[in-house]
Amino acid sequence: MKYNIFHLSHTDLDGYGCQFVVKNYFENRKFYNSNYGREIDERYAQILEDIKTIDAKFNVILITDLNLTSEQAKNFEEKIASNKNVKLMLFDHHQSGQETAERNSWYLLDTKRSATKITYDFFSSLYGKNDNLSRLVNIIDAVDIWRSSDKDFELGKVCLGMIANAKELNRIMFDEANTQFMFSLLNQSCDFFDKKDAHIALEDNIHVMKKNFFKIDKNNTLNNLVSNYNVELLKQMKNKMTILYKDHKGILTFNIGNASIIGNDFLVKNDDYDFFMDVTSRKTVSFRANGKVDVSKIASELANGGGHPNASGGALTNFKDSFSYDIIKNQIIELIKMKVGNL
Repeated sequence: MKYNIFHLSHTDLDGYGCQFVVKNYFENRKFYNSNYGREIDERYAQILEDIKTIDAKFNVILITDLNLTSEQAKNFEEKIASNKNVKLMLFDHHQSGQETAERNSWYLLDTKRSATKITYDFFSSLYGKNDNLSRLVNIIDAVDIWRSSDKDFELGKVCLGMIANAKELNRIMFDEANTQFMFSLLNQSCDFFDKKDAHIALEDNIHVMKKNFFKIDKNNTLNNLVSNYNVELLKQMKNKMTILYKDHKGILTFNIGNASIIGNDFLVKNDDYDFFMDVTSRKTVSFRANGKVDVSKIASELANGGGHPNASGGALTNFKDSFSYDIIKNQIIELIKMKVGNL
């Protein structure tokens, strides 16, 4: 039977660990990640929209390492009730989900195992065990349940920090690339598990592991490699991310990080663009140019800001943070229309 797994998981080591397990067992899968709060609902809505575009006889919505409120669970169930080709499953270990789990048969809760281990135990019982994968699962389980006396605890702590500090890609704009980045780190970390003082060896090599992922051709500093990688992603997505200010063409990013370096590199490599604009969840905005337009004037007009002709900034007081790039872009388009009357 042709089917697909739409997998929503948390944004920490345990959350990505669940998805790493699923990746190793299934080919037809699409990954989504969320923190708690309204992002869970937005991601679920995104999954339902994506299911409409997929030709499959059976679809599984798998949620891991995220506990739902009773209201959310009821709402999620109602939204797929009319579609017999969609099944909902949830694997979690947070005690706060106890009441919801008791009311829903599709909600598997076990507070004694990490979500990664629950996911692995479930699918390995169906499709067979994997010794290498099991090793990683046990390491994640040791730190997520916080068994400090476990032999894998220190390794788990390093893995925990490795994922928590892997912020080189913005997951709102580049969700697929960000997931692949997390998978690459987890996969590379397996090479150190049997080394002497494995936790130290792994920590010593995280910088190199990151560079291994971002290196496209020749070696460079991590900052430059990350910038080149981001610019390549922006190049691939620039049609979707293009905005217009009067007769000038720009690209809009969200929480890109290192806006000066990435913005300049993008404009140098894409000379058909006049400016680079990055909005942040803190309502600040940065503008960069390469001599084709005075961005201090744009900053003044759109964000009560200013600065230099090629580097300026400001604040968007009415900007509302979102987990959807399209919603963010639409806000900026409406702002430009309001200020200068063009798209």
